[in-house]
Amino acid sequence: MKKLKTITTILITVFLFVNSGCNKSKSGPTSIPVTIKLTKEVLQDKIKGGWAGQTLGVTYGGPTEFRYMARFIPDSINIPWPDTSYCKWWFDNRPGLYDDLYMDLTFVQVFEDDGIDAPVDSFAMAFANAPYPLWHGNQAARYNILHGTMPPASGYWKNSPHSDDIDYQIESDHAGLMAPGMPIAASQIADRIGHIMAYGDGWYGGVYVSSMYSLAFITSDINFIVKEALKMIPRESEFYQCMNDVIGWSEQNKDWKQTWQELQKKWGNDITCPDGYSSPFNIESKMNCAFVIMGLLYGNGDMGKTLEVSTRSGEDSDCNPSTAGGILGAALGYSKIPAKWLNNVKEVEDRIFPYTKLSLKDTYGLSFKHALEIIQRNGGKVNKNNVVINCQKPSPVRFEKSFEGIVPVKKELINQSLTGKGYKYDFEGNGILISGQINTQNTVNANSPSTYVGDIEVLLDGKHVDAVKFPADFHSRKLEIYWNFDLSQGKHKIELNLKNPDKDNIIKLNYTIVYAKK
Repeated sequence: MKKLKTITTILITVFLFVNSGCNKSKSGPTSIPVTIKLTKEVLQDKIKGGWAGQTLGVTYGGPTEFRYMARFIPDSINIPWPDTSYCKWWFDNRPGLYDDLYMDLTFVQVFEDDGIDAPVDSFAMAFANAPYPLWHGNQAARYNILHGTMPPASGYWKNSPHSDDIDYQIESDHAGLMAPGMPIAASQIADRIGHIMAYGDGWYGGVYVSSMYSLAFITSDINFIVKEALKMIPRESEFYQCMNDVIGWSEQNKDWKQTWQELQKKWGNDITCPDGYSSPFNIESKMNCAFVIMGLLYGNGDMGKTLEVSTRSGEDSDCNPSTAGGILGAALGYSKIPAKWLNNVKEVEDRIFPYTKLSLKDTYGLSFKHALEIIQRNGGKVNKNNVVINCQKPSPVRFEKSFEGIVPVKKELINQSLTGKGYKYDFEGNGILISGQINTQNTVNANSPSTYVGDIEVLLDGKHVDAVKFPADFHSRKLEIYWNFDLSQGKHKIELNLKNPDKDNIIKLNYTIVYAKK
């Protein structure tokens, strides 16, 4: 009798997972199984669905990126999706749209070239020396790496004021797609690569996203995926609290716009990114990831609705539908993505992504290859026609917090040039940041960037504290001239002295931010 009950329990569990759907009904799974068996065809189909979903998602949101900040895109604004040639148009005319993917593919290529155990420095150097332009956390990390600060220090918040930005969140897809059903394994990949450019909430965005991808191989129940993956994030983090709020609001509000309003009211102020503070602009990981899961939860398994909500929520509204579309694509599988959405992607599957050697078809194959290796490394089996995966139950990664004990309290525009006369600023607090950029007056041509590097002496309270190298070249630029988050609370004076002024390379001081104890 006992044996019969055990067999019955196993059969019920298998039935629940096989028949789970992308909805909020109670028919979905209630726990992670010990193992799952997938045919290689299904495994490959889900991997392809993840990459194709990203591609169609970022294309759909392309025209809207950061055009709607602190407001959602109204229904009156049409978001186009032609039947054919849309991805082709973006590849031909604005290939930089696909930075979500070619950044991801940098890491996929390193795994292929140097193996699954490639040292983190291999990823860091490939990323830092790649020819593509970068912004925010990625560019801050590139500058750090090029000047000898390697990961994890390159992404640590005291070395990068952009550590909580969205950057790793939009580049973490590969980690989940190569660790099917194994969110712990995905988080281990995310730990190595994510700390190149992120820390704290910025890292948690990548852990959460890669975990949702990983769980999409176990079930297609989106509600289960979103909730279960959140168990990877420490409860004391603001990232967890924000996602948990969105999940709760989505269960209370039928209209996603109601949840959007609640989210904006409680979490809408970006207080970590210097550009976002005291501005409608929000590139924080947690806020944009909230838009990702809003799309997933309100999309209810429908690709069109998922992309629409993630896009219309605004802010980084090409990256967010890309992430949501990728997770849903993995849950559905490539073969079940409606032709309306997949046809445009199929037209570019042989096209090489900018700055890479890889097409989508190449990527499908490499991710499948890497997934088979990760499955075996974690005790699973790879047979001729199928795989058996040792599933992993989510467990929180370690707690990290950027900007601990410090908050911005004042932002002032400077809007003047730094000349040989220098710049002085008095403030009261325990931290300071000064943003600047170089405006080059006489560049020979676009392919010959200025080689000028500003030499800026920084004095705090009359003492020399730093000699900043500030390149004019956009590729290797420094986003902020100087910051210091370790001052004693009180009155201070900062001085910037430019040692090598150049009439063709004007250093513009943008703004200063003062920080104080929380």
